[in-house]
Amino acid sequence: MIEALVKFFVVFFVVVEPISLIPVFAGLTAGASAAYKRRMAFKSVIIAGLILVAFALAGGALLGTMGISLDAFRIFGGLMLFLIALDMVFVRQSGARTTTNREEEEVKRREDISVFPLAFPLIAGPGALATILLVTGGESRTSLLFLGQLTVVVLVLATAFLTMVFTPRLMKVLGITGANVVSRLSGVILGALAVQFVIDGVRGSLA
Repeated sequence: MIEALVKFFVVFFVVVEPISLIPVFAGLTAGASAAYKRRMAFKSVIIAGLILVAFALAGGALLGTMGISLDAFRIFGGLMLFLIALDMVFVRQSGARTTTNREEEEVKRREDISVFPLAFPLIAGPGALATILLVTGGESRTSLLFLGQLTVVVLVLATAFLTMVFTPRLMKVLGITGANVVSRLSGVILGALAVQFVIDGVRGSLA
């Protein structure tokens, strides 16, 4: 169980990629007070947590209702995570985590950025939701492993919160170049794990 939880932590941490929030959060909150930044960071991780937990609890049942097997979702989820990994390796903006020009204009007019774009799609984006379902889909909702997986989600969200709170200091240390280096390394790991998801899905379907 410990090995499974460690693997899930690595996968989920890489997908959420808290380091990538540093330049985005800095740009969205430029000129704002420290209290506003803390409030937006706290609200965003709470909302993202509710989205992720709801998907973990009901996502499997939703797939079953639609007649979609978990192995089929593993294949699709693995392919989607692989595309995200490619974007991370080549430091390109991913369609799963970015916003359109119209959405960016809306953000500039709104005071509350916690729901959009922070909670979704930056933290609880399609990649994170797919990962949650891939890992928790076959688990009993009362098992120790499932509770451990929820704990891992909380730990990653807590890391994202701290990353946003300390964004000014981290920007001075990492800079844009440092954040891109971390993104590339994380993308390599995520790519390998995504391929493994596809292999598991194909093997399960054939079996």
